[in-house]
Amino acid sequence: MDDRPRNLRAMLAKAKDTSELMVDLAYAAVYFGDPDMAEEVFELEERMSELVHDMRAVCVLAARSPRDAEGMSSVLQVVSAIERMGNDAVDIARIVTHRLGIPAQLVADLSDAEEVSHRVLVSEGSHMAHRPLSALELPVQAGMRVMAVRRGREWDTDVDGDTVLVPGDVLFLRGSPEGITRLRELAAAPVWEPPHAEDDAAVTDLDRAVDVLVEMKNLSETAVGLAYSALVLGDRGLAAEVRHLEDRLDEMKDHLELWVLRSAGADLEPSALRGLLHLAEAAEDIGDQAQMMVWMIEQDEELHPILGIALGEADEVVVRYPVAEGSAIDGAALSELHMNIEPGFTVLAIRRGGRYVYRPRGGVRLAAGDELIASGPDEGRPLLARLCGWDLVEDDEGDDELVPAGAGSPNG
Repeated sequence: MDDRPRNLRAMLAKAKDTSELMVDLAYAAVYFGDPDMAEEVFELEERMSELVHDMRAVCVLAARSPRDAEGMSSVLQVVSAIERMGNDAVDIARIVTHRLGIPAQLVADLSDAEEVSHRVLVSEGSHMAHRPLSALELPVQAGMRVMAVRRGREWDTDVDGDTVLVPGDVLFLRGSPEGITRLRELAAAPVWEPPHAEDDAAVTDLDRAVDVLVEMKNLSETAVGLAYSALVLGDRGLAAEVRHLEDRLDEMKDHLELWVLRSAGADLEPSALRGLLHLAEAAEDIGDQAQMMVWMIEQDEELHPILGIALGEADEVVVRYPVAEGSAIDGAALSELHMNIEPGFTVLAIRRGGRYVYRPRGGVRLAAGDELIASGPDEGRPLLARLCGWDLVEDDEGDDELVPAGAGSPNG
């Protein structure tokens, strides 16, 4: 039975979620050295190709006038960018299936990325066993979201809140490293220690290349998050930040290639370095696609309204909430709030005084008047709004509206 979505809005949301899942699974395949996960990326590519074909056909059929065509061109540009990001995920997965070299230092350093992939076995008698995902609220409880479930030899990448977990299921998740301990407690899994590279006081060119590649992974994922935010919010400032990140990724790739070539001349087997170059190429191209999406905003091109609607309905939503004076987060440092664990949101940027602080670190303190640009699970929105000093209420048109916490409905 064909379960593909039938309208453009649903197809766009599905394509966005699928491309992000592909990238997550591809990096996880590298981290765990798991060819089965890599093969799953290849199967998802087939679904993505079908979605892209259907979306392009719908766009062509919908363009009945020059104005329609101009609006649909923006949709086609986003579709192409999403498709390319899926292709980059395939290139990453091939590092595993083609046994390209990956230094042990890289696998260890991936544990320190801002968001990590993890897998856990659900044990009999655990809090997770025989319960639906919606009841577990893992994005809120552990700051991690389920990408896929493996049951025996069968994979389920279309997981939703109704998916009931059973003992023996293997979950593949993505989120904050800080949530791994809580996640494993819920699954009754043994204590887990991430891989570590051997300590070496001397910093080599290979060490520098690995550090830069982990930062490129972080930057490329941030660029994609900001690009989707810019499209949903129609924000030129965020679009400019995406371009800045894309420029940095280009520079970092140049440095990495130089350090890898130097490492190959330092008595290291060149075949063990090929994976680094493939990963760098993929991370840099993901940044390129993020910039391609926001180019339309920078050029004041008309965006079709379906983009904001569809991207806002994807598994991860983008929100912009101001910080109210006296709220729970007014004056608090991000590291104290653990928002990536509860309510499960990642702060992509902070708007302060007309400027943006993107990828804010834990030491950044929030202040009344700041605006948070964050992405996370839809079910976490009310809690995030409350932390910022607001209640989410439904207005006359059925849309959510922010009102001061405790004030009740604006119509009441």
